[in-house]
Amino acid sequence: MENDPRLSLRLHFIQGLTFGRGKADLLQAISETGSISAAGRRLEMSYRRAWALVEEMNAHFRSPLVESSRGGAKGGGAALTELGAAVLADYRKLEDMLRAAPELDRLRNALTDMSEQK
Repeated sequence: MENDPRLSLRLHFIQGLTFGRGKADLLQAISETGSISAAGRRLEMSYRRAWALVEEMNAHFRSPLVESSRGGAKGGGAALTELGAAVLADYRKLEDMLRAAPELDRLRNALTDMSEQK
């Protein structure tokens, strides 16, 4: 909706991991492109930054979220693990729950229409 606020859910875990829209979008792009470097390009993120985020996520969860294979004659690739797909799905579900929360409608309805003041 045009009237919707930009939702930015950021989870700060006691283990030291911050997980938000950027990491979720990176997982989504890896899932769709089959490549960490292609996912980074899609998100206008450097190859180094994309790899650093994947390594950070893989280190903080009980098992890796992303599995990758090195390049070669056929090229490398990357894919979400079962846990990676579940983490992404759970994060997206939390976003959807927030978008559907009646509290968000109340906040939106309490705002003044700034377009009338121009």
